[in-house]
Amino acid sequence: MINKLIELWPLWLFLLLVLIIKIIRPLIKGIIGETAVAFVLKFLSKKDYKVMHNVTLYGNSYKSQIDHIIVSKFGVFVLETKHYKGWIMGSEHTQYWAQVIYKSKKRFYNPILQNHGHVKALKGFLSNYPYIKYIPIVVFTWNSTLKIHTSSEVVKIFSLLKTIKRYKQNVLSDSLKEEIFEIIKSNNRKKSQKNQMHKISKNSHQQMSYSEKCPYCSGILVIKNGKYGQFKGCSGFPTCRYSKAIASH
Repeated sequence: MINKLIELWPLWLFLLLVLIIKIIRPLIKGIIGETAVAFVLKFLSKKDYKVMHNVTLYGNSYKSQIDHIIVSKFGVFVLETKHYKGWIMGSEHTQYWAQVIYKSKKRFYNPILQNHGHVKALKGFLSNYPYIKYIPIVVFTWNSTLKIHTSSEVVKIFSLLKTIKRYKQNVLSDSLKEEIFEIIKSNNRKKSQKNQMHKISKNSHQQMSYSEKCPYCSGILVIKNGKYGQFKGCSGFPTCRYSKAIASH
């Protein structure tokens, strides 16, 4: 028996590697996309645009992870990055879009709606500045072909700078631009995520399941009470309606 197990160790190693790759592949894809967009944004004038990457904001029982924020005198740009290949199909208000690669079709949460959630989170932290112009942009990298129907800004990475520079009307003074940038920077909780989530869980009526992210919108899963008992649902409800059963032990 032991000899058979020893003989099979290359197979077990292969299966383990496959499992690891499957787990980390979405993370790698996200990092590649965000890194590529961050590189393109380096070509913006530092005088006119102040750029932040990977911003995490906590509110009352929610967390918003924003890929890129650009504070400028022309408005606040909120960027959601997608590193997908194949055909991307969807429309403005549908809850899910589709990624089509030959005969394979996978759906994912509408990134326009996802980015609207990020804008809403920012408005909460910048409520003293109701006149800010927010410009949400969804950015797809080079491998995708967009076949979408939307009036919102959904662009390929090659058109990103051109899209940003199309906004030329001054809406913020230089001093307000700096002030808003510092507010966002000071509320970025990326470095103290665990402590902040602990504080939120004490003040909330819902138990936070902050070790799990919503696979559709990157929100956090919270434990809720339903007709048939407890289940895990997205904190972004009703915008995002993802839910999953709680495994029994």
